[in-house]
Amino acid sequence: MHKNKVILGGGTGFLGRTLVPELVERDYEPVILTRTPDAAIPGARLVPWDAETVGAWAAELEGARAVFGLAGKSVNCRYTPDAVKQINQSRVRSTRALGDAIHRCAEPPEVWVQASSLAIYGDAGERECTEAAPAGSGIPAETCLAWEQAFAESPTPRTRRVLLRISLVLKRDAGALEMLGRLTRLGLGGTLGHGRQYISWIHWQDMNALCLRALEDDSLSGCFNATAPAPVPNSTFMKELRDALHRPWSPPVPRWIVPFGCWLMRTEPVLGLTGRRGLPARLQESGFSFAFPEVRSALRDIFQAESEPPPPSKDTAN
Repeated sequence: MHKNKVILGGGTGFLGRTLVPELVERDYEPVILTRTPDAAIPGARLVPWDAETVGAWAAELEGARAVFGLAGKSVNCRYTPDAVKQINQSRVRSTRALGDAIHRCAEPPEVWVQASSLAIYGDAGERECTEAAPAGSGIPAETCLAWEQAFAESPTPRTRRVLLRISLVLKRDAGALEMLGRLTRLGLGGTLGHGRQYISWIHWQDMNALCLRALEDDSLSGCFNATAPAPVPNSTFMKELRDALHRPWSPPVPRWIVPFGCWLMRTEPVLGLTGRRGLPARLQESGFSFAFPEVRSALRDIFQAESEPPPPSKDTAN
């Protein structure tokens, strides 16, 4: 058994690229299954797959330590019928392909860690969403339901299984925070809509720590909300982001203008105008400790160089 081999299905995305250095530091051998095997990701070996069918790539899973299912078309797009179809199919088909490949292994991987999203709870308002909360309605929630169903229906009885419902992962110059940081620096970091919609988030270092815990801790199985314990309303999040970037108050963005702005950025209003108050109940019960439990400390750590006040100017006058 290749005790140090870790397979990352769809690992060329944000989460995979962030996790690879951590795996290498711990002497794991990251193997990325990808449609773009020519991509350059230091420390990882890239293997081609179509993310739909079981092919030659499946041999990589034989005797591996772990498999991470991270594949899926980005949801940061316009929700045309074709885009929604691609979002759904990319998640469901890649998950089924991984499950089928694991099922065929003579020595299956020890653990399968599958990504999902906290969006499964829909636009939940003020309601606190632990792992026991019911699913919501609408496109993002329905996508997650189909995604998780594909995982649940994959027969892998000899492999421990962990499902991570991932919130907004905060990392400088990556993911949604890259766009929000850019807008805030331009003076466009105001509250979005009424600002009461909750943002559930997790610092990228805590996300990596959680992935490693899921890989190495045999006691972890089942569904976990991958989110920090202190979600905040949009108005609070944007204030803390402005403070971290030393930007002044910005005027709120009225709800009626959001669709126009999203059209310009080729994204979907639902991503900013809806939210959910996710809580990591099962993680906390398992004893997981967050390095960044509060959004203020998380954002200031991420933007540390910009958070520090500029040094005093030297008086060069004679």
